[in-house]
Amino acid sequence: MIEMIVQTWVRGGWVMLPLAVVSLMMFTVGLRLILQMRRWPDRWGTEADWQKWVGDPGSAPQEARGLLVVAGVEEDREGEVHRRCLAATDLYTAGADRQLALLSTLVAAGPLVGLLGTVTGMLATFRALALGGGGQITEAMAAGISQALFPPEVGLCMALPGMMMVHWARRRRHEWEAFAARLESLLVQRVRLRRHRSAPVESVALVEA
Repeated sequence: MIEMIVQTWVRGGWVMLPLAVVSLMMFTVGLRLILQMRRWPDRWGTEADWQKWVGDPGSAPQEARGLLVVAGVEEDREGEVHRRCLAATDLYTAGADRQLALLSTLVAAGPLVGLLGTVTGMLATFRALALGGGGQITEAMAAGISQALFPPEVGLCMALPGMMMVHWARRRRHEWEAFAARLESLLVQRVRLRRHRSAPVESVALVEA
């Protein structure tokens, strides 16, 4: 079984080597990105949990409490909360965006490398045709046709799961942005509530003075 796979792979010519490298890099980057994005904070609890944790940060798990501090749960100004939430969002998306860009490049490179195999295979076929007839020439033509057809097929098959990973990662990023916007809204509401509660006390102090 393994020997047959190796023989089939070798028939694709030298282009199969860079195609294998691109494929290995694509799956490595894609799987690492998926595992990383699955551990993002919006999966740590439900929306009700986050509402509770924003209202009472001390009841939040340690990781969630750390994110709330970074996002500005202790701030008293809405502008500062907005700035801190953007920083907290970028803390997760900056590295993921770089990996997603690399993954998209590798997905696009697979079929292009396969097309390079088509060009080299057709050149080998034309070279065999130029030499005339004979058994060896026929074998050379068959080898050239294999090199022309097999690499692009592998490149396209490789790109399909890569496109699925890119689509999943982009959707996951949109989910994270929606969560970050919701978290910022909860934190802003917390700031306004604290300001509303402290306003009567400040008014009484001014009257007494």
